[in-house]
Amino acid sequence: MASTEPATIAAPKIKKSFKKQMYRGIEIYDLVEMKLPNIVKLLGSRQRRRYARGMAKKYDTLLKKVQNAVANQVEGEKQQSVKTHLRNAIILPQMVGSVIEVYRGNSFVPVEIKCDMIGHYLGEFAMTYKPVTHGKLGVGATKSSKFTSTT
Repeated sequence: MASTEPATIAAPKIKKSFKKQMYRGIEIYDLVEMKLPNIVKLLGSRQRRRYARGMAKKYDTLLKKVQNAVANQVEGEKQQSVKTHLRNAIILPQMVGSVIEVYRGNSFVPVEIKCDMIGHYLGEFAMTYKPVTHGKLGVGATKSSKFTSTT
């Protein structure tokens, strides 16, 4: 009789590499080294128009603060965040990997910038309202609730 043991063939393990971070077909490392006019050409039409009409100094200041926070980061520690009220700032490749706290009207919301966020506005990732949770009825929520006992 032949043995019924399964044949154990040692298959070589395939290493899974990390997903390459890309924006419009260009790797993030190449985007960081590109000059701003070349990056702007890759953005959407609304963002291109905004850069064509000129950017205020406050957006450059935000970008410099973010770059300083990344440069001064100590290995193994939590990254220092940058607070801003500029909800309409466009996310650029130089901001990827940093933490920016965006003002939402009453508090700051920490937003960790990822590669997929390039070309979007900071305000898109910090909601300005608290979503309504439709749960139990409270006293006074409806006309009939005043006849229910609260004990």
